[in-house]
Amino acid sequence: MKTFKDLNIKSTSNFLTGDKIEIYNIINREITVKNYKIEPSKFSDKGNGKRLNLQFDLDGKEHILFTGSGVLMDLISKTTPEDFPFTTTIVKDNKCYKFT
Repeated sequence: MKTFKDLNIKSTSNFLTGDKIEIYNIINREITVKNYKIEPSKFSDKGNGKRLNLQFDLDGKEHILFTGSGVLMDLISKTTPEDFPFTTTIVKDNKCYKFT
């Protein structure tokens, strides 16, 4: 009898892993962005109704953060899969966050 492993089925889901961290804990710190996903927010009445899930390394540990920042979503959506991983710093510019 075959095992599931023998079927060679790979997941098509884009799961992001890591310890959850708040964005204010990484402001002005260099991170290595590994992956991201933009999906509907559970707070659909705020902002653009979407949420950025960002997977990154900080100080050798894998983390994930969730943000409704439209600027960060706009900037990261302009990347291509070939761009990953990349290093950046998230800075607060007035009331919005930006990649540098």
